[in-house]
Amino acid sequence: MTDKNFSGVLVPALTPFGADLSPDKDAFIKHCKWLMDQGADGLAVFGTTSEANSLGLTERMTLLDALVEAGIPARKLMPGTGACSIEDSLALTQHAVDLGCGGCLMLPPFYYKGVSDEGLFKAFATVIDRIGSDALKIYLYHIPPVAQVPISLSLISMLLKHYPKTVVGLKDSSGDWDNTKAVLTEFPGFETFAGSEVFLLDTLRNGGAGCITATGNANPAGIRKVFTNWQTDKADELQNRITLVRKTIQNYTLVPALKVLIADMRDEASWAIVRPPLVELSEDEAKNLLADLKEIDFSLNTDDQMATA
Repeated sequence: MTDKNFSGVLVPALTPFGADLSPDKDAFIKHCKWLMDQGADGLAVFGTTSEANSLGLTERMTLLDALVEAGIPARKLMPGTGACSIEDSLALTQHAVDLGCGGCLMLPPFYYKGVSDEGLFKAFATVIDRIGSDALKIYLYHIPPVAQVPISLSLISMLLKHYPKTVVGLKDSSGDWDNTKAVLTEFPGFETFAGSEVFLLDTLRNGGAGCITATGNANPAGIRKVFTNWQTDKADELQNRITLVRKTIQNYTLVPALKVLIADMRDEASWAIVRPPLVELSEDEAKNLLADLKEIDFSLNTDDQMATA
């Protein structure tokens, strides 16, 4: 195990699109800078929340270049580089390493289901060996509700045995606290991140690194307060607050709902656009979401946040 490369609250930044469904680079940079200003410890761009698997390789690499060129430190970036194709994953990972990114968040190859840990190990190992760089730091992305290809404890053990300085952490988006707790117990010192802030305080209390959470797009400062205060008597109250906000938002389809919130905050309707096969919230759903958040006294422009957009 190594000293932590990342800790705290990382946000998988949303990707804005124009009416023609092309990525809006300027809006993306503006949003990512706002997230960092709100206290995000890093950006896990091009994961599920970023609609990464609806983006092409060139689009993803161009946007990553733009963030670095705009002054966001590459060491604060953990781009998603896992793909079904080894060649695609190699291209994305090499690009991230060349830029100096602090780490890469890697999905397993997820098209084929029911594959063995041996097969998954070979897929990760092929990328690691071909990159061949000490600068490469991999965070495994466990999201079985979506990928339907889990990253088991035995697979983590195999990877750590062969690549202890390269495979340094994991994002657990299973939604299963028992699984997260098992990883924390089995691999102390591993940079384990909860995939939802609902589990942030429990993760920290069990030696974890923090969380990488979609709703960090809407509540970055509120979630960061839990990380800052997790060892104080405020911790449980702050955790209850961010859990309430999370559960209110996730009553709706998560990515379109988050985009509605950013569109409302910025008064920019285009922010609500998602790429197919996702679809936008209906007008009624959007109104209900905003009303539900108002009912719990939450807005992106209230004291839950440290600054305005």
